[in-house]
Amino acid sequence: MGRRLQPAPTQRLRRGDVKSPDGVVTPGALSAFTDILGDLDLSADASEGERRIRFARWLTDPRHPLPARVIVNRVWHYHFGQGLVTTPSDFGAGGTPPTHPELLDWLAARFMAEGWSLKALHRQIVNSSTFRQSSEFHAKAAAIDADNQWLWRFQPRRLEAETLRDAMLAVSGRLNTHMGGPSFRLYKYTVDNVATYFPMDQFDASTYRRTVYAESARSIRTELLSVFDCPDSSLPEPRRVVTTSPLQALSLLNHSFTIDMAEAFAKRVTAEASDGPRRIERAFVLAFGRIPTAEESASAAGFVETHGLPALARALFNANEFLYVH
Repeated sequence: MGRRLQPAPTQRLRRGDVKSPDGVVTPGALSAFTDILGDLDLSADASEGERRIRFARWLTDPRHPLPARVIVNRVWHYHFGQGLVTTPSDFGAGGTPPTHPELLDWLAARFMAEGWSLKALHRQIVNSSTFRQSSEFHAKAAAIDADNQWLWRFQPRRLEAETLRDAMLAVSGRLNTHMGGPSFRLYKYTVDNVATYFPMDQFDASTYRRTVYAESARSIRTELLSVFDCPDSSLPEPRRVVTTSPLQALSLLNHSFTIDMAEAFAKRVTAEASDGPRRIERAFVLAFGRIPTAEESASAAGFVETHGLPALARALFNANEFLYVH
């Protein structure tokens, strides 16, 4: 085996001029924190392994004011749709101050005390009374805090694009829950002098896996996902923008994937329930997790008689109760 090479010392250049060397650049920490945490204290010829270990220890030092808070805020953001600091990638002067600074500090301290365990952090948040609140609207609270900054209710959240696609696959009985393995494509890839990508308009069982396993290409966006605000994979997106547009409703009525899932949903309901009323009840249970009211059952029965079960499936896909977490 050959000898492992050490990084060569890097020369500091005065005003970037290669003809004006001004000493050797040594590994160092951010000067803003050296008063609290000290420097890395490494020589210019320290090996890459030494540099990485020292930096990791510096970064996870319990006295460091940022990493634990940033991670905790990100996890909070994923659960609530908005972090305690609403600018998750900017904890500096250019970002917003935390709405609950004491809570952020407490969660960060507990996170470190639990050995930086993300599982323990998730458990702490989802078992809290704040997370388990109803989404019920209260006019008095809304008059004081319309944006729900003070967490007086669980803010209804629309499913993210990937989750919505997975939900449609799940209720239709087509979701492939196999974990791991190679990814799949939601586009066609060809090479004709240059790489070319085409959106798919027909789907089969090879694409019926969870969207987390979908392969992303920077030069193309999948129609159904992009309509529901899935970010461009070529750009960083710390916080998704949630929009409401007519194209979303049209996609959930007419997109080829929606039509396929509606037909599969109807076949599943037909196989699992023996007659019309039971099929409507089964469709509501699968889509909404509840039995329909008498009024909903009557309305759905008339709709199915006129338009068929697949049309009812598409209507359920478009319902806020399916699209939003309450």
